[in-house]
Amino acid sequence: MPKVREVLSASDVTRALRRIASEIVERNGGAEHLALIGIHTRGIPLAERLAKKLKRAEGVDVPVGSLDITLYRDDLTPVGPQPIVGATHVDFELEKRTVILVDDVLYTGRTIRAALDALMDLGRPRRIQLAVLVDRGGRELPIAADYSGRHVEADSDEHVQVSLKECDGADSVTLGDAE
Repeated sequence: MPKVREVLSASDVTRALRRIASEIVERNGGAEHLALIGIHTRGIPLAERLAKKLKRAEGVDVPVGSLDITLYRDDLTPVGPQPIVGATHVDFELEKRTVILVDDVLYTGRTIRAALDALMDLGRPRRIQLAVLVDRGGRELPIAADYSGRHVEADSDEHVQVSLKECDGADSVTLGDAE
C-alpha cells in the first residue's frame, strides 16, 4: 500500500499564495507593470488566484494568461501520433512588463525551460520571474524559483501531487510513492 502524507492543507495553500503575492508586490514595487502567465494545467488557476490577491492588495488588475508548453517539451515521449495540445492565451503585450510564470511544482526545471521558449515566441518581456506553489528540488537545469510556497524534500522515487479546487475539487499537496 503506497504511503501518502499531506504536505500542505487547503489553508496552507491559501496562506502560501497570500505570502507569494505579498513578496511579488514587495520585490516589484507594486503590481502596475506585472502580468501573470499560468502554465497549463494547474499553473493557470494559481495565476488567477494570485491576480485576485494582487488586486485586493494593490487595486491593480494584473492581466493573466495561460501557456501550453506541450510542443516545447524535450523530455516527454510521444503517446500517439499527435500530442494533445492545450490552448495558449496571452491577449496582452509582454514588452515593458515583468511576466511572472506560475506553476504548481518545480522539479527538474524542464517545464520552465519549455515555458521560457514558448513565452519568447510570443514576445520579449522586460523581465521574467517564476512563482511555484511547491519547490521539490532535484534540478536537472539551472533554474530557480523567485517565489515558492513551500520547499519539499522529496526523493526521486516520490511524487508531489498538487490538487486544486478548480481542477480537482479541493486544495491540498501530498507527497507519496511515485506511480
